[in-house]
Amino acid sequence: MQQQEEKTVGLPENAGRELKEGEKYHPIMSPDKNYPEVNFRSVSWGIIMAILFSAAAAYLGLKIGQVFEAAIPIAIIAVGLSTATKRKNALGENIIIQSIGASSGVIVAGAIFTLPAIYILQSKGIDVSVDFYQVFLSSLFGGILGILFLIPFRKYFVSDMHGKYPFPEATATTQVLISGEKGGGQAKPLVIAGLVGGLYDFVVATFGTWAETFTSRVLPMGETLYTKAKLMFSVNIGAAVLGLGYIVGLKYAAIICAGSALVWFVIVPIMSLLGDTTLQAINPIFTGTVDGMTPEQIFSTFARHIGIGGIAMAGIIGIIRSWGIIKSAVGLASSEMKNKGTADNTSVERTQRDLPMKIIVIGVLMALAATFVFFYLGVVDFNIWHAIVGILIVAVIAFLFTTVAANAIAIVGSNPVSGMTLMTLILSSVIMVAVGLKGASGMVAAAIIGGVVCTALSMAGGFITDLKIGYWLGSTPAKQQTWKFLGTLVSAATVGGVMIILNKTYGFGEGGLVAPQANAMAAVIEPLMGGTGAPWLLYGIGATIAIILTLFKVPALAFALGMFIPLSLNAPLLIGGLVAWYVSTRSTDKAINNARNEKGNLVASGFIAGGALMGVVSAIIKFSGLHLTIPFSKETATNPATGELIELITYWHQTTGGQWMSLVAYGALIGFFVWFVLKDKKQA
Repeated sequence: MQQQEEKTVGLPENAGRELKEGEKYHPIMSPDKNYPEVNFRSVSWGIIMAILFSAAAAYLGLKIGQVFEAAIPIAIIAVGLSTATKRKNALGENIIIQSIGASSGVIVAGAIFTLPAIYILQSKGIDVSVDFYQVFLSSLFGGILGILFLIPFRKYFVSDMHGKYPFPEATATTQVLISGEKGGGQAKPLVIAGLVGGLYDFVVATFGTWAETFTSRVLPMGETLYTKAKLMFSVNIGAAVLGLGYIVGLKYAAIICAGSALVWFVIVPIMSLLGDTTLQAINPIFTGTVDGMTPEQIFSTFARHIGIGGIAMAGIIGIIRSWGIIKSAVGLASSEMKNKGTADNTSVERTQRDLPMKIIVIGVLMALAATFVFFYLGVVDFNIWHAIVGILIVAVIAFLFTTVAANAIAIVGSNPVSGMTLMTLILSSVIMVAVGLKGASGMVAAAIIGGVVCTALSMAGGFITDLKIGYWLGSTPAKQQTWKFLGTLVSAATVGGVMIILNKTYGFGEGGLVAPQANAMAAVIEPLMGGTGAPWLLYGIGATIAIILTLFKVPALAFALGMFIPLSLNAPLLIGGLVAWYVSTRSTDKAINNARNEKGNLVASGFIAGGALMGVVSAIIKFSGLHLTIPFSKETATNPATGELIELITYWHQTTGGQWMSLVAYGALIGFFVWFVLKDKKQA
């Protein structure tokens, strides 16, 4: 009988709009009833999803600098599982699976944006070291603090501000979960796209069947422009990056690419025309000559710092704009603690039941104490004074930026965590030098402090999505909050292991995984801690650009990200955005266009999940010692250092033929995407 009563037909009409005077929102699962939520099935599948997607997100993020949001793919898988087993009333369970599993993406973002900076500094000959426990504990404590700092703001963002924020990521995930109650057919396109995208990226990464990046250097004119004018166009042809571009959408992909175009087609060529003396004044780290530098080297040495300045200023602007939200949310939390902190939590309506404020306060104090001990014992040359300063930086910045992260997710579905973390690194480096910690130990300390803060902010932004999903559907917030800690623990352990494997297999930076955000972090830390000084003028140029963009109402953070992520990784975002625009505008029937766009999101999610997961498999194969890349030619040469004869192998993907073949394969992949989405003439 209950099953018949609660037949799901979709979100209530007032789910996405502001409520009228006296109107109340009624979620799908009634607040007056209890539903299956936390049990062995939901917890075990949540753990499995956290492990799988942590590994996949870590690989993709270190490769291209973008971490995909795992919530939608996990929700689809949860729906598919409950449908395949014909499980009834599984909505509450699926929310818990999604919430635990979605810890993966946010923990990964916090870890990989910062901690690989230590490996990068190590590769430059700096005497630093990083261990598993440092990655694990930084991610764990940061994630825990992010959860605890956000809980007092839950009611403000998801309930008090009902209908005022669009929550794009939460909306999409909620629709997927609702579809499970109506039938799990949406899982089929995800599985098919996952197989196609996974196989496509696997044969490239494992066998080198064609080039992974197409560049304009394949043309004679392109090579001339590369060497003479320092101009180059490049595009990564991976399935995962294409899918990411689709989900980002044309608007933000175009803004990101505009930032890349400014850097690669204007700033880099101009930098090559400036004299060495001028360039040394701009960046004190620079000691060579610009004549022999490639466009990539000019970008990493000079132009990327402009992007860093832009990201930092965009974060500051975000805090200023969110100051009213911070004060309101703090007031709401304080009021609850004074008036309801001692109340019986069971008397609160089930769908508004958070963890008691007393537990939150004790939890924050315990997490900060544990982080303090970790700083004191786990960072070389850290004394009590350094640990105290470090924990104050973490506590103040993580709490202050929590609402900024949540607000960004609520409005545009993306978290400016990298910009806020860069500010954290700059601030912590300056403070640590002031209290006497510098050099290699200071670099490690700044990276670990940044890792904790970055993970806390990433978790805060991602968790508000989970809580909004739960609010719309009617889950119990306290249960989501409690089991989110388990997802954080599992994800932190997984990302620590994966990061070590990827470092040993590929390495980071030049010649290895790009890890663009971590490279930016290393570029900030090294001069500040090494006593050389930082390229403040370049930071200032980037900050000025961000201010001008903000005045013209252009999203400064997206543009700044484009300025410091390589063009090859931004161009496919624009291609994916164009695909999204194309498939969602072919019909005159708005309902069909919407249905196609939703299906496109599923296909894009499949490309992302499949490509990233198979990328991890490829990394494991290479880590095991198997080398399966297709050779093209072999020749011998004399090693100038030792005089010994060495064998030089040219692989197929490095040849002109491999480059052109990559374009053919990429065109076929895009064609499949468009055909697969448009082949259904009617709305499902």
